Amino acid sequence: MRGGSGSGEVASGAEPVFASRRSFVAARGGMTASSQPLASRAGLRVLEDGGTAADAAVAMAAVLNVTEPCSTGIGGDCFALHFEAATGRVTALNGSGRAPSALTISLVRRQGLVREDADGARLADACHAHAVTVPGACAGWCDLLARHGTLGIAEALAPAIRLAEEGFPVAPLTSFDWSRGAEGILVRACGGRALTIEGRGPRPGAVFRNPGLARTFREVAAGGAGAFYRGVIAHDIAEDLAAHRSTWDEPLCVGYRGVRVWECPPNGQGLAALIALGILEGMDFAALPGLSAERWHLVVEAVRLAFADALAFVADPSAAAVPVAGLLSAGYLTSRRALIDRARAMTRVDPGMPPAARPAPLAGGTDTVYFCAVDGKGNACSFINSNYMGFGTGIVPAGRHGPWGFTLQNRGANFSLDASHPNALAPGKRPYHTIIPGMITRADGSLFGPFGVMGGFMQPQGHVQVAVGLLDDALDPQAALDRPRFYADVRPGMAGTLHLEDGLPQALAEGLAERGHQVDAGVSGHARAMFGRGQVIERRPDGVLIAGSDPRADGCAMGY
Repeated sequence: MRGGSGSGEVASGAEPVFASRRSFVAARGGMTASSQPLASRAGLRVLEDGGTAADAAVAMAAVLNVTEPCSTGIGGDCFALHFEAATGRVTALNGSGRAPSALTISLVRRQGLVREDADGARLADACHAHAVTVPGACAGWCDLLARHGTLGIAEALAPAIRLAEEGFPVAPLTSFDWSRGAEGILVRACGGRALTIEGRGPRPGAVFRNPGLARTFREVAAGGAGAFYRGVIAHDIAEDLAAHRSTWDEPLCVGYRGVRVWECPPNGQGLAALIALGILEGMDFAALPGLSAERWHLVVEAVRLAFADALAFVADPSAAAVPVAGLLSAGYLTSRRALIDRARAMTRVDPGMPPAARPAPLAGGTDTVYFCAVDGKGNACSFINSNYMGFGTGIVPAGRHGPWGFTLQNRGANFSLDASHPNALAPGKRPYHTIIPGMITRADGSLFGPFGVMGGFMQPQGHVQVAVGLLDDALDPQAALDRPRFYADVRPGMAGTLHLEDGLPQALAEGLAERGHQVDAGVSGHARAMFGRGQVIERRPDGVLIAGSDPRADGCAMGY
């Protein structure tokens, strides 16, 4: 049942309950939600001035680069799902970059940069320059505006330029992550100290200015994507940038509880969320309390099965055959569902054999920002942007005028160095990508809303848990985000630890342990970051927008 003011679940008898302490935000004109209030406000102002959801998303992306550089930036990648109200069409933008044209597995091995472990052969140093893939965010921003926006890139970047030049007060959780990244990465990375204050991160409430990033944005504002990929910025990074391009792809979807849940296709891992939901679609949750071990056991097992397939098959589809249709086919999902024992956790989880697929060895996590917007016409943009692993490599490119004010991502760390794996490193190839935006539409094709949960390999797990909250339990967006979550370690083949967030009933943890799960219960404090940070905007059939923003971050939802 839906409770008022974000009240969460309503229980009967002795059923375990969860009561959200926060209200959802409601409006009719437009809505934004992000992990930083300044970004949400910038996007809302764009909507108030008549801009589209896509315009608001790019404005937020740029402001988040300024206010949360420990998670995102123009030196990283982006993905987006866009819902067009006039046609009911969902489109997918892949703004991820590719491996350098001269980087090969043999080169990495010759240089002694290979780590062999249970996840297979990987790059030994995730902060090494070889982990850098071409930053795709800037092109993604410009391409999204060109297709779905009304603003030019200069107008979209204006709020971020002002904040970078004038400075902004750093939010508390961001300060913690920034300080940790400064100590662990920036102080030893090439140019990394440019994003510190004498080698440390800014304290909560301290004003931080980033003139280098303002200069970067002014170059892009004047020259568009070409200024980044073929101008002075590219000259100071690498010639590989000149060949970069975004792609528009057909999104993937599955039916779930009478709606359709949409994800971007590979090389992103949204496929894992869809496989898990496809497995759960064949299970009746109606008689199971929302916070019961019986329910959570099923969801955890579905997620583990989905990841076994994702880690085996997800790769750049231009370089490897990804059996998407087979993995989402009804027969295959039925066969995977049949592996779940309601009384006992699987001791080993291996990939299946979807139609038109051959067996493949497995490969094997993280900071990102997710944000979303819905405009007054009912268009929606679900957007995610990331450096990966906090500041990425921590490398800040610089030229004769000084540092450019952003770090370069380390997405190449997700390549396998096993040449036989679909996700094997190869020149010009996109890696397995963790960042995934989500979208839900109703049976009649109308918008239910954009949603997402950021955080490495937590993201598909977060998508599934938030979707279950919204669709199985009819929680409002804030309550669905507030509810404590699980994070299942997704090591290939192995069961791994099941981490449970503080605030869950003891009986839930005990029930999962009794079923054979390796439970780590009561995760609290800053360690809660492992459970991701999400945003949700729901558009009700009467046009009213209700939104929530994750309490695990510094952000908020705003509407007008």
